[in-house]
Amino acid sequence: MATSFAYFRTTAQALVCGCVLALTACASTPPPTGELAAARQAVSRASDADADQYAAEELARAGDLLTQAQAAMASRREADARELALRSAALADLATARSREATVRAELEQRRAEVATLRQRLGMEDSL
Repeated sequence: MATSFAYFRTTAQALVCGCVLALTACASTPPPTGELAAARQAVSRASDADADQYAAEELARAGDLLTQAQAAMASRREADARELALRSAALADLATARSREATVRAELEQRRAEVATLRQRLGMEDSL
């Protein structure tokens, strides 16, 4: 039994349709330039918040992930670049938060010490 020309035609159409759909799916995802820019900004904010002093491990890891994301982007592995950039931004935000927490705690301790000093002074003045 011979295969008809119609069979080849439908198979070819299905193959072409599948290729077009696959190419459309790949082309519809924009490159992660926004995610990379956001990760760069997050790492910069963390550095500005003295995270290298208060959250050095998180900041270093965020920088490493950003470098890996940039390398993945250069290698045209956009999905990997997007994931790495998002992870980098999240770690940088965590480093910023920990740095701010440490700064606020230090300021709180300083204010408590000032209050204690003032209370001591007031107590001494009352006894005079």
